[in-house]
Amino acid sequence: MTRAGLAALAVRDDGARELMDDAGADPAMLDKTYARFRLVNAVVSGERAVYRRWVRPRLTSSRTTRMLDVGTGSADLPRRLLRWAEADGLRLEVTAIDPDARAIAWASAQPSPPGLILRRAMSSDLADAGERFDLVVSNHVLHHLGGHELGALLADSERLLGPGGIAVHGDIERSRLGYAGFALGTLPFAGNLLSGTYIRPDGLTSIRRSHTAAELAATLPPGWRVRRAFPSRLEVIWSADAAG
Repeated sequence: MTRAGLAALAVRDDGARELMDDAGADPAMLDKTYARFRLVNAVVSGERAVYRRWVRPRLTSSRTTRMLDVGTGSADLPRRLLRWAEADGLRLEVTAIDPDARAIAWASAQPSPPGLILRRAMSSDLADAGERFDLVVSNHVLHHLGGHELGALLADSERLLGPGGIAVHGDIERSRLGYAGFALGTLPFAGNLLSGTYIRPDGLTSIRRSHTAAELAATLPPGWRVRRAFPSRLEVIWSADAAG
């Protein structure tokens, strides 16, 4: 990491592209990347904190809570949430969607816990169909989106929430510390655990593409807010109750 490279993080690099998003991405590397997401996200995505703060308080043992996971990728997040909910004796159903056929095919080939529904779809498809959920979430999706796409996702989220529902879109916060931490933290695994995957190069690209809290706050529609979370994360939040 050069000083010039870290200095470039002062500005969002929305022109950078992740290798696994390319239609010509190597299938074997893509499969291995999906398989390793579970390990990496356990460290960088704050999944347990998401469950404790946003999901568990909305679950009961008598009524099934419906959640939508947008841009699910390998669907490792909904699998974890369903496992924790079951361990707590609470009822949760997760519809996990992704527009990428490769992601849905990989996720569908893995053992699925009760309550997981996988669909190749966009959030707008479900909103147009009149679907309603108690929770709408995403993980590491926002930095992939341009301004118009981000606005569309937030608008879809509002349409998809039923009374009392909440949307929480979690993403990376761009920072020099976060970039250096990911680069150094993954370096020892580049030749073994992460070998043959897109995780290390695409992770660094993701950080360059991601927003700061101030950047996101300046673009959000009324009713949405930004919350900082650990580690180097942002949560973009909207509550149907607050909007009402």
